[in-house]
Amino acid sequence: MAHDRVSVLKALQTQGVCPVFYHPDPEVSLNVIRACARGGAPVVEFTNRGDFACDLFGEINRELIKTDPWVVLGIGSVVDSGTAALYLNRGARFVVSPCLVPDVAKVCNRRMVAYFPGCGSVTDIGEAHELGCDIVKLFPGSSVGGPDFVKAVKGPMPWVKIMPTGGVDPDEASIAKWFGAGIVAAGMGSKLVTDAAVKAGDWAAIESSVREAVQAVAAFRASKA
Repeated sequence: MAHDRVSVLKALQTQGVCPVFYHPDPEVSLNVIRACARGGAPVVEFTNRGDFACDLFGEINRELIKTDPWVVLGIGSVVDSGTAALYLNRGARFVVSPCLVPDVAKVCNRRMVAYFPGCGSVTDIGEAHELGCDIVKLFPGSSVGGPDFVKAVKGPMPWVKIMPTGGVDPDEASIAKWFGAGIVAAGMGSKLVTDAAVKAGDWAAIESSVREAVQAVAAFRASKA
């Protein structure tokens, strides 16, 4: 199944919660990703961690394309264009960075793949828009100003689409605070996909956790509609 840039952006914003995850075992990774998809979050960010991570990603994504073609697997923690190209050649549907890297934006634009750069200032956000980035990753979300920063930025720049990672918890209060400030999605890591559940192989618990977070976002949006 083809996942073009526009459909990926729409899917991410619709689910609202983007699981952020890494595990060195491909079978564990597949189980976690499938649990996230069953829970309503088929758009998943797999993080670039260490040697041979791109080969691991390729193995996982090749299997998902065969068995779960609706899953949209992207790659995070990319800080240079060469690494971005390696993952794009392994089917990454979007690329995420902890910082703004113009060369990565160019590589992604050539392939018409969404790029979410890490931004910590209004200047970063403005530069990201110049490079064609539709959604910017606020990182680290809680450390650069949290929901108040989002509100302040959206005053003079109401068109900005922000996805924070770091500081957004999978509970109703945190979701209400951040989405109330105007974010379009949130990256969530170990508080969503807990280490305990992964170690126990409790894929049902991960599915439930993701579903609750996705439903909390949907309920908040419905209450403001």
